Amino acid sequence: MLNGAGVLDAIRRDIVAGDLLPGTRVTEAFLAERYGVSRVPVREALRGLEGEGFVVSQPNVGSRIAAIPFDEADDLFAVRESLEVATARRAATRARTLFDGDALPEDWWRVRRELGEVLDAGDAAVEHDELELLVDLNERFHLLVAALSGSTTLATLLRQLSRKIEWLYAMDTFSRGARLWPEHRRILSAIDAGDVETAVARMAAHVQQSRVGYAARTPDRAQWPRG
Repeated sequence: MLNGAGVLDAIRRDIVAGDLLPGTRVTEAFLAERYGVSRVPVREALRGLEGEGFVVSQPNVGSRIAAIPFDEADDLFAVRESLEVATARRAATRARTLFDGDALPEDWWRVRRELGEVLDAGDAAVEHDELELLVDLNERFHLLVAALSGSTTLATLLRQLSRKIEWLYAMDTFSRGARLWPEHRRILSAIDAGDVETAVARMAAHVQQSRVGYAARTPDRAQWPRG
């Protein structure tokens, strides 16, 4: 049986995947039945999800799946772009430096092999029209690039933001995932080549495409900040 942390992860995963839509009222009884647990871990999970911004709770009203305000979403994309560009720059610079040496360290090869596995899994998901798999694979790709950069600070910051950002990315995955996924392989090829400028440009464009896609699906996108 799932514990509190397991229930929290399961609910968050369903929110990100779009199985629990913003505005949906969620009761302890409903969630306990959905995940086959008692109300106690559900109550703990709802408190945790409220702290993360995925759930909004009001006394005598109950809990609902939160929606991300336009300005907050725009801020998240801006912060994500800065972090992603920094990780791409560091990863490409590190690759260039390492390849100039005698041998690459085992930790670099381990992360690079895992990145290859993620890309192959994503290609297979696109080929078989299993786009729901791209949500987790996309998160893994970006966190692994951060690991490849060798910067613990960047990896930690990105991990802290990743769950909320993946919520935004998931919406784009189901509408344009098949077209956007190949961009990951092009980003990684530039990193492998130690081509810092190209890696940065491709990563920035990738994040910007997700922001544009999110805005295009937002009915009141005119309210988004400009710039």
